Amino acid sequence: MKLASLIVAYAPLVAAFNLALYTNESVAPSPLPPSHAASDGEAIIKLFQNLGRSTVWKSIANVTFEGDTHEPEGMLRLGEDRYVVSCGEYTEATKSFGSVINGTDRSPGAGLAHLIVFNAKGERIADATLTKEGAEEYHNGGIDFDGKHIWGTIAQYRPNSTAYAYRADPLSLQPEKIVDYDDHLGGVVHDTDLNSITCLNWGSRNASTWDLDQLATGCAATPSPSMVVRNPSYFVDYQDCKWLGHSDFYSGKSVMLCSGVATIGNYNLGGVALVDVATMTPLAEVPITMQSALGVRITQNPVDVSIVDGKLRFYWLPDQHNSTLYVYEAQPNSPFEFGGGLQ
Repeated sequence: MKLASLIVAYAPLVAAFNLALYTNESVAPSPLPPSHAASDGEAIIKLFQNLGRSTVWKSIANVTFEGDTHEPEGMLRLGEDRYVVSCGEYTEATKSFGSVINGTDRSPGAGLAHLIVFNAKGERIADATLTKEGAEEYHNGGIDFDGKHIWGTIAQYRPNSTAYAYRADPLSLQPEKIVDYDDHLGGVVHDTDLNSITCLNWGSRNASTWDLDQLATGCAATPSPSMVVRNPSYFVDYQDCKWLGHSDFYSGKSVMLCSGVATIGNYNLGGVALVDVATMTPLAEVPITMQSALGVRITQNPVDVSIVDGKLRFYWLPDQHNSTLYVYEAQPNSPFEFGGGLQ
């Protein structure tokens, strides 16, 4: 199926869309900024090699985002003055079954999926509701930006369920459904070189890839992915990822940057990683110990990254409902454990 036909094929998704504007400012900058792959992706990969357990992280800014952010899951930084946050508003909590029934462990719950836009001051610009009341698929996952579209997933809020991938126009936030799938989907990246999307399931245990040029025709179809790969790493569960491109540093591998957490006993471990999209093999990974003022591990869900004055800068949004954007910069003169590094 050619992507141009998807607008008509998935008209029900368009009918559920509602956009609230809070200012007269544009939702996204024009022209749109380039993607990481088309701009700073390779430089991010090289600077990432200097990170380690002994990296000194300098706090650059804490920005309070206006209003209820629900549960943020993904984030994009579009230029210096726009942040797009994917989040889930939960109107009915899921309830544990106490055991696995029909492949899953809890009731569906209820809620709504949102894309919310803020400026660099934290002021709310727009709030797009992407789903309708009563839809079982309402959990908005991680998001990626390819220079033209926002890519995301909306799923049932439980493992081994159903989901779909979508793309949205950054200027209107209008979504188009791309593919349905019989599993939960969370993080997503768009490889613009291969014209494929790779989506992570619950806990990022599996990565499913679809060739967008080879999708079967018909909105009722649930085309099988061209590839499903098991994640060999149990370091952290990746929540939000950004595609950085096919890297010269890694001999042409398709590389994404992912951030996430994992609960180990009573400890919530945070971390960031560079991951080979094709194999889910971590290429480099670093634990993160910072937490928010509310006590949440800072890598809980949304992430984006940039380079400012030659330094690697991360943007995290860990807290639910009352969210603060935490901006940290890795200091290049940090001690590198046991020597070495690319400093």
